[in-house]
Amino acid sequence: MVKFKEDWYKLYHVHYQQYPDDCIENIYWLEKAAQADFCNPQFADFKVESEKQWEKYRYLFQMHINLKLIEQHLRLGRTYDKKCIYFYDAPWKEEYLRNMEKALTCYKAGLYYWQEAKVWCEKSSNASFNFLYITEKQNWEDERERIVKGELNYEKMLNREISRLEKNIEELNSMEKTY
Repeated sequence: MVKFKEDWYKLYHVHYQQYPDDCIENIYWLEKAAQADFCNPQFADFKVESEKQWEKYRYLFQMHINLKLIEQHLRLGRTYDKKCIYFYDAPWKEEYLRNMEKALTCYKAGLYYWQEAKVWCEKSSNASFNFLYITEKQNWEDERERIVKGELNYEKMLNREISRLEKNIEELNSMEKTY
């Protein structure tokens, strides 16, 4: 039975060839994981030895789920994104505009999850957690550290994609069929 956050997270998986339905499925699993309760520490993915460790684990898990949601929204958005606009795209203008609006929605949703990830990162970086590392979840610790140092900044990436996409939408809207 899928009941706890850890169970929902186990349903998340990345396909070799990722189609929109796969991204949407993963987004569903990750959102369910974000909303669910944590299991008992006794059944966590690693041996929990203290309340402080359990608290940091919960913060890191929430941060990680939000980062994965951003990645899935980026993947889904790229499916609908038209990177470059050419003069000969005019006959398919309406279709391109519909797809680009979907991509824009995906990128903007990613910004929401970035704000959430930063909140959980800040909580897991509290001074009370100095010298407490969950080595069994080293990749989560690395993600946290990269966010703190500014090396991982999805906001910058998403804003760049949004501004490029809005510029392309403007260009496409101003386009007239000339042939």
